[in-house]
Amino acid sequence: MGRKIPIEVSARHMHISQKDLEKLFGDGYKLKKLRELNQPLDFASKEELVVKNGSKELTVRIIGPVRKNTQVEISLTDAFYLGIRPPIRKSGDVIFTPGITLINKKNKKKLKIKRGVIIAQRHIHCNPEEAKCLKLKKYASVKVGGDRGLIFDKIKVRVSKDFKLSMHIDTDEANAAGINKKTKGHLIKE
Repeated sequence: MGRKIPIEVSARHMHISQKDLEKLFGDGYKLKKLRELNQPLDFASKEELVVKNGSKELTVRIIGPVRKNTQVEISLTDAFYLGIRPPIRKSGDVIFTPGITLINKKNKKKLKIKRGVIIAQRHIHCNPEEAKCLKLKKYASVKVGGDRGLIFDKIKVRVSKDFKLSMHIDTDEANAAGINKKTKGHLIKE
């Protein structure tokens, strides 16, 4: 069996540009940190927005820090509920993706983004040393045990000096494997 790798469940969330943040919260607005996340530079902010398509809406938390482009990451179940068809993409790849309306419930400001809704591609974060040690290239597979055990294939490997080893899956994928909190899987190299 391969090396154990931490698995984290990534619930629906969004990343926001400074420009869009200011349109919704006011000039010079800065995200307020709620808690640190496992990836060293990321944090859950106190700010949440409503994403709305037609009469359907969901509340999503903003993950900081601000990014170059605004994007909303939802599950396939969320997409069905909202009545949209976002593609499965790596974070940041928002070309030819659907848009959605963002609403700040506190001040009632709205912003329609033309694109940016995705279903996040399952991925492994790791730094260059971890990637070298584990011989990770572009993709990997991870086996999860338990009553609903399964093998996740085609997991995109993302390498950066700012990353810490962990695999991110969305809530649909976690539910399929019976994962309801942080767990570990066994790495299978591809």
